[in-house]
Amino acid sequence: MKQEQPAIDCVVFVIDDDVSVRASLKSLFESVGLHVQLFESADAFLQSERPDLPCCLVLDVRMPGLSGLEFQSELAKAGTDVPIIFITGHGDIPMTVQAMKAGAVEFLTKPCRDQELLDAVRSAIDAHRARRREGKHVALLREQFASLTAREKEVVGFVTAGLLNKQIAAELDISEVTVKMHRGNIMRKMQARSLADLVRMADLLGVSRSRPAAS
Repeated sequence: MKQEQPAIDCVVFVIDDDVSVRASLKSLFESVGLHVQLFESADAFLQSERPDLPCCLVLDVRMPGLSGLEFQSELAKAGTDVPIIFITGHGDIPMTVQAMKAGAVEFLTKPCRDQELLDAVRSAIDAHRARRREGKHVALLREQFASLTAREKEVVGFVTAGLLNKQIAAELDISEVTVKMHRGNIMRKMQARSLADLVRMADLLGVSRSRPAAS
């Protein structure tokens, strides 16, 4: 009976123009159960179909075509959220500073210790998985917020600023009963369990907190 392959839940992308380095890294990562995709250049990576999974990119600095640092810049411009671990045999302090300032997770010099690289990869994938989870959560919150009426969105601003129902009623020239109705609708549509929960949601969405008008 054919044994089922375990589901792939993350992937390590390796870009290095040295075939022996690619083979060595593939062997290392697969030895701890990681799925690996190899590329000889940045262009090859960009032209490939890649799985939509938590991932990280192990990237050589000096390569034909786009250098690793140039590629990092291009990915940032395109809004591609892939954690990058640089490995190089030609690193220096300015290069390291440039890479880290641009958001690299780690900058390792060849030959680096296997465990050091594995730890960096695990950390990068875990961080990417958490960001993806938060991104999906924020996307859902945006959908829920979009379902609010214009008036309910106004009320959210006042509620998260800490105003009482009677203060909100005075600001919007409506009754307290109507404010309570709006608050109930907001909590239901946003699936907020408490005021503190609603405040956290508003902060994630960047909703402005409305202050009382000056009297």
